[in-house]
Amino acid sequence: TYIEGEFFSNGHPNAIKHIRSTVSMARGNSFNSASCQFFICVADAPHLDGDYAGFGYVIEGMDVVDEIVRRTAHLATDGNGGGIPQTQQIVIEKAESLAKY
Repeated sequence: TYIEGEFFSNGHPNAIKHIRSTVSMARGNSFNSASCQFFICVADAPHLDGDYAGFGYVIEGMDVVDEIVRRTAHLATDGNGGGIPQTQQIVIEKAESLAKY
């Protein structure tokens, strides 16, 4: 199952800018090809604005994100996040929303 891309180029207003700490939906070439993958911007990425669905920000713990980058930067990937040996992959064990509904 895929998720409709909620960003400007796909007809949806989305004011979230891709700055350092933005959490955004990963997708394939199709605007409506997102599923369960996301990425965190470790630097400002304005070229993604309007083409990817940002949905939040890391407000605490960017030091952990930076450490993941530091520990994995030397590992070869296929450009799509694959190719890192399973024994060297970093696993997120817990994520919390601070939103109160």
